[in-house]
Amino acid sequence: MIVAPATGNTIAKLAHGITDTPALMAIKSHLRNNNNLVIAISTNDALSGNSSNIGELQNRNNYYFVPYRQDNPITKPRSLVFDPKYIIPTLEYALDNEQIQPMIL
Repeated sequence: MIVAPATGNTIAKLAHGITDTPALMAIKSHLRNNNNLVIAISTNDALSGNSSNIGELQNRNNYYFVPYRQDNPITKPRSLVFDPKYIIPTLEYALDNEQIQPMIL
């Protein structure tokens, strides 16, 4: 399963075990069956309020991240966005239980 885009709200809810939408319930069910989840991060608060949540998910089993980069360091200094060209390669790596590298571009 892939979450694309994974907003700051979704990331925070995943990190804290909140399941209040159909999408989060699907993700929870998917993970409960020990399946891998690919996260394609896209949020304006990744390098501020959501940094601890991202770190939490990066340290959990079955979570794999599409490589991401800073969106625009001048106008959005805390924003991260995934690189779409890495979605398929990340899915392929996740099927082998590996995190594609480098994760941060």
